[in-house]
Amino acid sequence: MLLKAGEQIAIVGCSNAQLTSYKKRINELLETIKSLGLIPVCSNHIFEKYSVFSGTGKERADALMNFYIDDNIKAIFDISGGDVANEVLEYLDFDVIFNHYKPFFGYSDLTTIINSIYAMTGSTSYLYQIRNLIYNHKTQQIEWFSNSLLNNKDDLYDIKYKFLRGNSMEGIVIGGNIRCFLKLAGTPYMPNFDDKILLLEGYGGEVALMTTYLSQLKLMGAFKKIKGILLGTFTEMEQNNITPTMEELVLNITENENLPIVKTYDIGHGTDSKCIRVGEYLSLDC
Repeated sequence: MLLKAGEQIAIVGCSNAQLTSYKKRINELLETIKSLGLIPVCSNHIFEKYSVFSGTGKERADALMNFYIDDNIKAIFDISGGDVANEVLEYLDFDVIFNHYKPFFGYSDLTTIINSIYAMTGSTSYLYQIRNLIYNHKTQQIEWFSNSLLNNKDDLYDIKYKFLRGNSMEGIVIGGNIRCFLKLAGTPYMPNFDDKILLLEGYGGEVALMTTYLSQLKLMGAFKKIKGILLGTFTEMEQNNITPTMEELVLNITENENLPIVKTYDIGHGTDSKCIRVGEYLSLDC
C-alpha cells in the first residue's frame, strides 16, 4: 500500500506546460483526487508561462526537489508530457531523491526522469498518467487506482500479455516511451542494459521512425545485453494499421532467436493503460 487517506501528494509538471485553457480539466482531476481521500498539492510550474514552458528547467527541477524534501508529501505525480522533461535532469539532486524516496509517477516524456531515478539511485518509479482518472475510462481507472494505491491490491499493475518469442522472461524493468528513453543515450542517466527487461511503447511515429529508434538501440548493444523486450502499445501505428507492425520490426531487428519478446495492450498512451514499475523485478511466463 503506497498511500493512505488523508495524505498529501504532489502534482508537478516537469515537461511541457499545460495550456491555460486546460485549467478546468486539471481542477476536475484535483477534485477527483480529493474524492479518494488524498490531498493534492500543486507545483507553481504547471501551466504555460511562455512558449511551451511552465518555467525554466531549473525552476521546474527546484519545484520537484522541494516536494522530495517535504515530509508531508508521500508521492509525486507528474501530469505533463511532451518534449522538455530532460531539461530538468542536470538540476536534480539524486542524493536527496535517494535519501527522501517517494514514489514518482509519470508517463511519456517523463520516461527520462523515471529512468534517471533508477539509474542514479536504484529506486523504483511508476510509468502511469494520473490524468487517466478523468478521461474516457475514468470509472475503471479510479477503481484500479484506489484498489492498488490505497488498498494494497494489484489491479493497476496486473497486465495481460502474450509471448511473440520465447515463453518466459525475468529481470528489472527499464525503458518506457521509446523516443523519450533514447534521449538518455550518451548521458549518465541511461540505465545499464545488462539482464534487464526493456519496455518499449510509443504514441506517434510510423515505420521509418521506429526503425530509426530500434536501430539506435541495436547499435548501442542493447539487444545483446537485455533479458527480454516488453512491447506496449504504439498508438498511431496500431490505430492506422501500419505495416510492418512494431512487433514485426522488433522481431526482425533483434535477430537473436533466444531473446524473449512479449506484447501487452495494457501499457502505453491509451486512457485505459495500466501502470508498470520501472526499476523493479518482473517475471513473466506463458
